Amino acid sequence: MTREDPLEEREPYRPRRRQSPPPPPQPAFGSPGRQAAGAKGTAGVRQTADSLDPVSLLRGRRNAPAGGWRKLVFKASAGLIKPGESPEVRRRRELLTRARTPVATGHHRVAVLSLKGGVGKTTTTVGLGATLASVRGDRVIAVDANPDRGTLSDKVELETSATVRDLLNERQQIKRYVDIRAFTSQAPSRLEILASDRDPSVSEAFSAADYQSVSQVLENFYSICLTDCGTGLLHSAMSGVLGLADQLVLVSSPSVDGARAASATLDWLEAHHYADLVKAATVVLCSVRPRSKSTVDLDRLEAHFAARCRAVIRVPYDPHLEEGAEIDLDRLLPATRESYLLLAASVGDGFGGPQA
Repeated sequence: MTREDPLEEREPYRPRRRQSPPPPPQPAFGSPGRQAAGAKGTAGVRQTADSLDPVSLLRGRRNAPAGGWRKLVFKASAGLIKPGESPEVRRRRELLTRARTPVATGHHRVAVLSLKGGVGKTTTTVGLGATLASVRGDRVIAVDANPDRGTLSDKVELETSATVRDLLNERQQIKRYVDIRAFTSQAPSRLEILASDRDPSVSEAFSAADYQSVSQVLENFYSICLTDCGTGLLHSAMSGVLGLADQLVLVSSPSVDGARAASATLDWLEAHHYADLVKAATVVLCSVRPRSKSTVDLDRLEAHFAARCRAVIRVPYDPHLEEGAEIDLDRLLPATRESYLLLAASVGDGFGGPQA
């Protein structure tokens, strides 16, 4: 019997693999399969921790109506009778889901523009931004890019006198979110405002390069940036706004001259290589005056823009908006709040990526 040579190479150690247990025997076809106690209706379904959700375990929370006669019936029957949700509740939930669409790219820029003044462009910017900020968990900011003393700062209670020019001059010092908050004002809805200069001679110098520099700062701290543009398509900052925009919101009054100006804006955009933005745009028909005897066919007007853009939203007249002061969502009429939620849902459809 010879001894093994200690210098002889040995086969390297190989760990033993754990053998998977054999699958349980399957009952023959037609034999009655027994279910474990309490597992009724779950045969063949793999159970995980996600299966233990509040809706399935808490009887009182299952399909509990939010209000109206459905809620009364649900409470009177101690939860035994579940009428289900009304179409209005389901529709609102669907709109909220669309408005809360995660921003796929991390930062999304929406340009709100109009070729004609006095049609509710700035009001629409704040209404849309406040709605998005109030229903989402991320940060939303609105920037005033109007070269002629924009009125965006009049729509919220200012917390600082700083402007977009101040942020531009100090942008190298901004490292954290708390730094940028020194230049913005926040509304109760959580929407933040970056105001423009009140001196038109200074704000006119705000160029496309300046807007791009400000945008580079904002994209590090906000998920959504709404830009309240000026009424001219050829002013200094507009090329920078359109060059960076992911989506457009075009505001028009439901009148002949307002609609023509809005449609001419679309013509100009298509002629200057922004056809993709036009197709994905949302048009807002904003009624800035009380109900009148106007003979404008709103259905035909809506059909015209629907054929050119992705969506058309009507915003009714609201006395709170007519005041021209700070906008409070709680003071808006229900129909106005509904229209802004519909607008937020339409804009939210673009957060997930390019629209087909």
